[in-house]
Amino acid sequence: MRIAVPNKGRLHDPAIDLLDRAGLHVVDGADRKLYAQTVDPDVTILYARAADIPEYVADGAADVGITGLDQAREADTDSLVDMLDLDFGACRLVLAAPEDGDIETVDDLDGGRVATEFPNVTRDFFAERDVDVDITEVSGATELTPHVDIADAIVDITSTGTTLRMNRLAEVADVLESSVRLFGREDVVDDEKVQQTRMALESVLSAEGKRYLMMNVPEDSLDDVKEVLPGMGGPTVMDIAGKDDVAVHAVVDEDAVFEAINALKGVGASDVLVTEIERLVE
Repeated sequence: MRIAVPNKGRLHDPAIDLLDRAGLHVVDGADRKLYAQTVDPDVTILYARAADIPEYVADGAADVGITGLDQAREADTDSLVDMLDLDFGACRLVLAAPEDGDIETVDDLDGGRVATEFPNVTRDFFAERDVDVDITEVSGATELTPHVDIADAIVDITSTGTTLRMNRLAEVADVLESSVRLFGREDVVDDEKVQQTRMALESVLSAEGKRYLMMNVPEDSLDDVKEVLPGMGGPTVMDIAGKDDVAVHAVVDEDAVFEAINALKGVGASDVLVTEIERLVE
């Protein structure tokens, strides 16, 4: 199986880190290489531009790919399946216009000009609203186009809005909310190795923000502990050989650990151990 991964930019390091935490360690991922092996001999990494990954997957050069939803929508291929939100690379595609201009709504652009690096997404956005615009595709510095009389408005990516404000542009409407996803081709998404990969990545995401608690509890305090620590479907309770205490294990949210430990001590728990969780298969 071949996984297409962004070869550089803000998505590269988080993608490689996620694969590493999922157990798919890259063993020869030197810079400038097109391919890299992982510790799984059946899984290879293909490095590509984030914008090219949807086409690589659709055309069979890769079986699955990690890239933004915005890139997949722009590629406009019918054979991609959105398998998993990887919970990083969040951004928005927005319609923006000069803050001191006359464009305040989408309808105000009827008959106008829009510059963007995402012509397909932009075309669909305006078509759904029955607004006729002339779309100009640009390859960079999109935010400058309204100020040099190339466009009346732009559709561009923003994370914080800082670049728009610096260029005296105001948001008019949201076009698309995006994050990085695991995409697969329709004919391979049910493949065993593909599903194993999806599950491995999902287990890492499920473990984020969780902690594993272990403690000893007197049997007569067990009900009180369960009230404090319901866990995921209830805590796991195990007998301890030769003792009246029982061992209680539970998964809790990281931000609940501080209060939980104090409450547990208050109802008789002892020897409380808190550990990180690398992966959590639900």
